[in-house]
Amino acid sequence: MNDLVNNDYQKLGPDQVLAAVDSQGYRSDGRLLVMNSYENRVYQVGLEDGSAVVAKFYRPGRWSDAAILEEHDFSLKLAAREIALVPPLANASGNTLLQHGNYRFALFERRGGRAPDFESPDQLRQLGRFIGRMHALGSETSYQHRPTLDVTTFGSHCAKFLLENDFIPVELVPAYESLSQDLIQRVQWCYQRCPNIKLIRVHGDCHSGNILWTDDGPHLVDLDDSRMAPAVQDLWMFLSGERNERELSLAILLEGYTAFADIDPAELNLIEALRTLRLMHYYAWLARRWEDPAFPRAFPWFNTPRCWEQHILDLREQAALMDEPALTWQPVG
Repeated sequence: MNDLVNNDYQKLGPDQVLAAVDSQGYRSDGRLLVMNSYENRVYQVGLEDGSAVVAKFYRPGRWSDAAILEEHDFSLKLAAREIALVPPLANASGNTLLQHGNYRFALFERRGGRAPDFESPDQLRQLGRFIGRMHALGSETSYQHRPTLDVTTFGSHCAKFLLENDFIPVELVPAYESLSQDLIQRVQWCYQRCPNIKLIRVHGDCHSGNILWTDDGPHLVDLDDSRMAPAVQDLWMFLSGERNERELSLAILLEGYTAFADIDPAELNLIEALRTLRLMHYYAWLARRWEDPAFPRAFPWFNTPRCWEQHILDLREQAALMDEPALTWQPVG
């Protein structure tokens, strides 16, 4: 990455944000709200007419222009089918990926909402229908410029980065090294139990913070992590509690989902494997960004001996969960 561009990004401040928004023909009124995002810099910018737009400034080196535009195209096609997702706004020239100085950014309509209630059967069913409609479009074609969620990039590469860059405390290195190898093996066994995996375009980061609920139902934000993955990647984060509770939630969720898209029941073998990969990737992501001053401020608990001890305990729990039988799906009714 160009150090000058990276330094500019870390110094991104109100003046540059407002100037970038104004450059696209908007008249900002100086109101600026920093939103909860770390991979990119995201701001709510007030406009003179009393409304606001959301400005997302892309981290240098994370995605190519082609990869960002591919995600924008998916967003716009979802919106065209009236699938409620907040797409990027096009400027007067029809462009959605914008440039101001060294900064690449996109603008979005501001939409509000509340967190979904995953304990509500009605909301789970409605959410399943929503994800099913998104996946029906996501399965029509493949990304060409965005990666696949796989065991290598989300698992073994993450463990290797942490070990080679001395993040794991010396006294915990043998335990982490042995455990990470064991986890990769177990993840691979889970994948072997799903031999005909179909990879589709998914949201990729479908947690409650990226779902906003209104009286009209759910809408999604932030497709920044969208990639090729099994369909169940966008479903497992809605499941929690004891096994019987997770299976009941799964049945309700898939009741809505299968009205619009098919899913191979064998993918249920991937739920704990994908949870494991997400956990491994999350810690490596924090480590890779640790030189960004925003990260130590936002995650003061990270990179402490206690943090790594707990991480190893969490990963051991995942190893045990991957040894359990997959959740069963009993269609409702």
